[in-house]
Amino acid sequence: MITGRQIKAARALLGWDAADLAKRAKLSRETVSNIENDLVQARENTLADIVRVFVDNRLEFLDGQGVRFRPEDVEVLNGPEGMERFWNLVYAFIQTSSNVIIRQNGIPEGPLDACAPKAAAAHRERMKPLVATRKDIKARAIIDEGDMNFLCSDYFQYRWHPKTAPPPVPYYIFGDTVGIFAFDADPAPKVVLITSPTIARAHHTQFDKAWELALTPPQPPPQQTE
Repeated sequence: MITGRQIKAARALLGWDAADLAKRAKLSRETVSNIENDLVQARENTLADIVRVFVDNRLEFLDGQGVRFRPEDVEVLNGPEGMERFWNLVYAFIQTSSNVIIRQNGIPEGPLDACAPKAAAAHRERMKPLVATRKDIKARAIIDEGDMNFLCSDYFQYRWHPKTAPPPVPYYIFGDTVGIFAFDADPAPKVVLITSPTIARAHHTQFDKAWELALTPPQPPPQQTE
């Protein structure tokens, strides 16, 4: 749980006063001041709103009262264990961010699910209550034309990449992180995670253009039942 001292430090990094934070978190200035000075015990959802504001501005909270800007980084994940970490990172991002847009291109749902079926199933299950209570989560996936594996249709929109177009490099974008997927690795998949606002913005633009050109499946994706 973050502390009042960390919230003050985070504000200082961004050059905000208490009123700035209060406006962005939709709280009163008095509430922010009381939380920062440990005069009240903040509710869990109030702290979550405050954290989301800072995460949206590229800050992260550390153990031991620390706070910093998220560093640019590269990490390589391999096989089922790597996929478990991947889904945990995605879920943590969605939990702590507002106005979330997930973008997935060229990653077939079937093979993706098969790489770590338990982790994938657990991720879908924990996403259900989250998307049921959050209206600011959007997710889009472009998969191959004819692929009817709409495994996350309760919160993903699906479109098809035309067969006549060159295949894209498989990638998954969440926030400032882009995951490049290779399914021919051993163990599969290999995921190269690149955390960089500049690279992420470029991929956002690339994906949004591909989304405009993608095909709409001939029937609405069926709701997942388990």
